[in-house]
Amino acid sequence: MRVAVVSDIHSNLTAFRAVAADFGEVEEVWCLGDLVGYGPDPNECVALLREHPHVCVAGNHDWAALGKVTTDVFNVAAASAAWWTAAHLTEETKEYLLGLPLEIDREGWRLVHGSPRDPIWEYVLEESQAEELFSLFPGRGCLIGHTHIPHVFVETPDGAEYLGPEYGDPLTLEESRVIVNPGSIGQPRDGDPRACYALLDTTAGLLEHRRVAYDIEEVQARMQAAGLPKPLWQRLSYGM
Repeated sequence: MRVAVVSDIHSNLTAFRAVAADFGEVEEVWCLGDLVGYGPDPNECVALLREHPHVCVAGNHDWAALGKVTTDVFNVAAASAAWWTAAHLTEETKEYLLGLPLEIDREGWRLVHGSPRDPIWEYVLEESQAEELFSLFPGRGCLIGHTHIPHVFVETPDGAEYLGPEYGDPLTLEESRVIVNPGSIGQPRDGDPRACYALLDTTAGLLEHRRVAYDIEEVQARMQAAGLPKPLWQRLSYGM
C-alpha cells in the first residue's frame, strides 16, 4: 500500500494543499494528529483531509481546541491560538475531532501523535527514549508526530539507532523495526521552513521523507489578519 504519512498540519491550509499536490494519488493518508492549532484554517484543513481515504489520530492541539486538555502547559502564544481555534471550529469539525482515537494499528504499523507510551504528550527526540518504546507496540513500526522534526529510529541489538531523515532516494527499511516521524506540514521546527511529510510503501518497505515549498508569506498575512500571535507566524519563515 502506498501511503502519505502527514502530521502537525496545524491549520496551515496552504502548506497542506501543496503537500497534497505533491503526494498525488495514494491509497490512503495516515494523519498523526494536530490538524488544528496555530494557523488560520482549522475547518478547511480537516475538510481537505476528509477528501482523501484516510485514518487519523488525535493530537494535543486537537484536544486543546475541544477543551479536552488544559492549555496551562502551553506557552502564551500556543494557548492564545488554541482559544482562537476553539472559537472558530464549526460543529462538523468539532464532531470529527471528538471522534479521533489516541492510536490506530494499520498494515502492521502503530499510529500515535506523541508516543506509544503517551500518545498525546511525549516528545520522542533521543535514542534512549526510542529504545524504551520498541517493546510498547506490535508489528513493523510506529509512526509518531508532535516534535515537528522528521526522524527515523531503528531498533538494533544494542537498543536504538538514529538515522535522521533521508531526502531523495527512499530508505529501504528491510527487517528492522522502526519509529518514524514524518515532520510537520504546518510548522516545521528543524530549520527548514518547507512543509514536511513522508511517503510509505508498506508492501515494499520503502520510506521517503519529502519537503515541499509553499507560499509562506500568504499564510503569514492571513495569520496576522486573524489576530493570531506574532511569534507563530514569524517562525514559519525560518522553520523553528
